[in-house]
Amino acid sequence: MALIKPKLSREVAETIAAGGPVVALESTIITHGMPYPANLETALGVEAVIRKNGAIPATIAVVNGELRVGLEHSELEELAQAKGVVKASGRDLAVAMVRGQSAGTTVSATMLMADLAGIDIFATGGVGGVHRGAEQTFDISADLTELGRTKTAVVCAGVKSILDIAKTLEYLETQRVPVIAYGTDDFPAFFTRKSGFKADHRLDTAEEIAKAMYLHHQLGTGTGLLIANPIPEAAALTPEFIDGTIADAVREAEERGIGRKELTPFLLARINELSKGESLKANIELVKNNARLAAKMAVAYAALKKAGK
Repeated sequence: MALIKPKLSREVAETIAAGGPVVALESTIITHGMPYPANLETALGVEAVIRKNGAIPATIAVVNGELRVGLEHSELEELAQAKGVVKASGRDLAVAMVRGQSAGTTVSATMLMADLAGIDIFATGGVGGVHRGAEQTFDISADLTELGRTKTAVVCAGVKSILDIAKTLEYLETQRVPVIAYGTDDFPAFFTRKSGFKADHRLDTAEEIAKAMYLHHQLGTGTGLLIANPIPEAAALTPEFIDGTIADAVREAEERGIGRKELTPFLLARINELSKGESLKANIELVKNNARLAAKMAVAYAALKKAGK
């Protein structure tokens, strides 16, 4: 049975056909991650960063039941203000299509759709992981299992410290996913540059990472790669500040019985309120930083594929 092919924008389709560099972008940051107009400004800013660094951006979403790869300015603006948009992981896509829904795509859904479209690199803020207390709740993000079965390379700022980072890294090891830290030995924790845990590997240039990615695919492993890119020093929050803020937000979520899909959006919104907007500023800067690295990787990876070595 032939796999479904998403609808590509003309620019994205032409670039892929020519073997050019394309970077996929998720859309839950637009639909569920930030308030309007910060969500639209960030989406446009991230796309601009990718273009500035030589690649073509492809924001991914479900629009009225149609899988879309590459959104126009007007479509981004509409999505940023739309009401009733659902949040879709990979398992939710078929139902969203049947219902004709619009959906912001999570990391797992974006990875899947990027792979179907033929895009190898995806930039996001942070990936989901193993939640605290998972030994009782079994709350483990589908992002991790998707990384274990889809060959997309995901550039992120690590995982948020609302998660159990040690268990997240263990789970990625089980899924055979290489974790490569860019320019550091430490695995970053989204708002902060260090989590207290070491990454599996360190590479110091986008070209080295692209070469590792190319060879990983040539080995036929079938898994993705997680590229951990620390938040810029100037935008980083102190561990003491953000850990205390996260602890307050987590406690409030538990008291209100908030969990599953609603948990992360609630925590991010509440952390932004408690930090008086500082976490939102940090979030925007780290996403742009990840887009910059992903674009450079995409340029180098496209050159490797064309050279066939």
